[in-house]
Amino acid sequence: MISSGVFDYINVLDRAADGAWARNQAIANNIANVDTPGYKRQDVSFETELQHALKASKYKSLDAKVADANKHLSRLEPRAYTDIPNWSYRMDKNNVDIDTENVELASNQIMYNGITNSIDNQFKNLKTVIK
Repeated sequence: MISSGVFDYINVLDRAADGAWARNQAIANNIANVDTPGYKRQDVSFETELQHALKASKYKSLDAKVADANKHLSRLEPRAYTDIPNWSYRMDKNNVDIDTENVELASNQIMYNGITNSIDNQFKNLKTVIK
């Protein structure tokens, strides 16, 4: 099979969409557990993983960096973690703030929409080239 790199951006953007979706699920879980005693806020790290993958690439151009990241997609996995596990400002040891979660949810939805629009644009570009 010939590898042309046509789908490099799409593959990396797809992983970014997976990361945003995983964060959305973590935020929804945080909101659902806002009144659960002892619950600790969860978050998802994806942007950091992507930054490391792009910075670790020896290539200069963004196209080459994305192509290199595409070769190692298995490293670009969203990672869930407990945010500040030993800290709580509430008596019940829960560290979820509903206002912060709602802002994070709105921000994440904007990012997810931007990623899916970018994927759509990549497919439109491919369609234009095929014509």
